[in-house]
Amino acid sequence: MDNMNELYPVVDEQGNILGSITRGQAHGGSKVLHPVVHLHLFNSRGELYLQKRPEWKDIQPGKWDTACGGHVDFGENVDMALRREVREELGITDFEPVSLGSYVFETAREKELVYVHRAVYDGAVKPSADELADGRFWSREEILSQIGQGVFTPNFESEYQRFFADGVQ
Repeated sequence: MDNMNELYPVVDEQGNILGSITRGQAHGGSKVLHPVVHLHLFNSRGELYLQKRPEWKDIQPGKWDTACGGHVDFGENVDMALRREVREELGITDFEPVSLGSYVFETAREKELVYVHRAVYDGAVKPSADELADGRFWSREEILSQIGQGVFTPNFESEYQRFFADGVQ
């Protein structure tokens, strides 16, 4: 179960910290902007690693999603949060993230400032049994054939189309 009392920073669209909010408040329809990190993990063959979200997650359970994504905890910066999340979810510590920028993503329940990164990695990926239901590398063709079919999170689909659908990684 997610900890609904976990504390996140409240930010403006430039990432300036304005205060704090609990996970429960952030995901409860408040639409208070809070930061998250995403890592798109490619191998040298151009395949993209995706994680399957566990059924117990409060947002998009059971869907395939970005290799690693998580909230920036109150008191962390973006790089600290990215490295923590990648270590916790994928068991990877030796990667070189490249920042692709940030954007605001809004749903009916929440509003996030998403910091997007990519990395190329050919080492072992050890998905956390506690954090993920599954994980594997997908070819570009596999991903494109499943977009719009309810397989992926809407956030992953929009981000993939925005940053990678043209084949550039």
